[in-house]
Amino acid sequence: MVPFPADLTPPDCAFASDNAAGAHPKILEAVIAANSGHELAYGDDPHTRRCEALFAELFGAPVRTLLTFNGTGANVLALATALGPSQGVLCTGWSHIAVDETGAPERVLGVKLIDVPAADAKLTPGDVAAQAQHFGVMHHVQPGVVSVTQSTELGTVYTPEEIGEICEVAHGLGMLVHLDGARIANAVAAHGQGVESLRAMTIGAGVDVVSFGGTKNGFLGGEAVVICNPDLVRWAPYLRKQVTQLPSKMRFVAAQFNAALTDGLWLETADHANQMARYLYDSVRKLPGIGFDAPPAVNAVFPCLPDQIIDPLREWCFFWDWDRLRSQVRWMTAWDTTPVDVDRFVAGVRHFLA
Repeated sequence: MVPFPADLTPPDCAFASDNAAGAHPKILEAVIAANSGHELAYGDDPHTRRCEALFAELFGAPVRTLLTFNGTGANVLALATALGPSQGVLCTGWSHIAVDETGAPERVLGVKLIDVPAADAKLTPGDVAAQAQHFGVMHHVQPGVVSVTQSTELGTVYTPEEIGEICEVAHGLGMLVHLDGARIANAVAAHGQGVESLRAMTIGAGVDVVSFGGTKNGFLGGEAVVICNPDLVRWAPYLRKQVTQLPSKMRFVAAQFNAALTDGLWLETADHANQMARYLYDSVRKLPGIGFDAPPAVNAVFPCLPDQIIDPLREWCFFWDWDRLRSQVRWMTAWDTTPVDVDRFVAGVRHFLA
């Protein structure tokens, strides 16, 4: 145990992950309000119908929305709606479906993930075009779906134009496009054009199906699969049940989205998290011995630290390693991170550097 000075107070909100944050008060209020009386199960309730209407309004199109329990389940369902027999999913080696879901798409769907290297965790149109060589070869899995992550596991963000170019190449090859948006709110906030940015990077770019995150953005727990391509709707409700993502008391997931999508709360919380990451970066970037590959685009900061301070700093205020070979760690901010939390954490960084 490293002795810590009595006046070195850890922040109330640590920097391990936005998953570690509690639920926003308005989300909790919405769940409590929905907890009145009996409503029919499996989505046949006014909260879910309102949620579906809010998503259609948000996307500016008659999208079909299916609520799910968690991000892995949302991705599995979204991919299930888009995949055909003998097809695989193209993604980067950094993507959550390839690295952090314990092979869920492969085990549950029996699908091969075709993961390609990407230094910035972003696919390119060239990565998609390169899959053409496999079409028609009976010994090769047939590339059927492209999965892009927005924002990525490295905290990078696609522009709507980049996603549009990927969709154009993919559709030209007969492939569909899935967007893993566990942190889509942070990506939209980073672009700064609100709902227009969301539409531009999803339905406007040609994305067929979206995993729309809530858990990392102030929810108790809940995600949504938003189907933009009407051709994928027919079997989707059955697939949701089949991959164990049909909530019986769906009104409680719907209530969270209803609170978040009303009056722009979902963007307000994400924008705040992004701003706190930038404040943290600006507060430490000139300290001796700390290096960065790039400033944060969203709510993730990836500093390289002097190796000897990582463990004592983490013991004082927890965070995760990222690339131990480079002494790189990940600090994440959330909807409830405050400037005081950042200031206290930076004071700790200064202490251990000294």
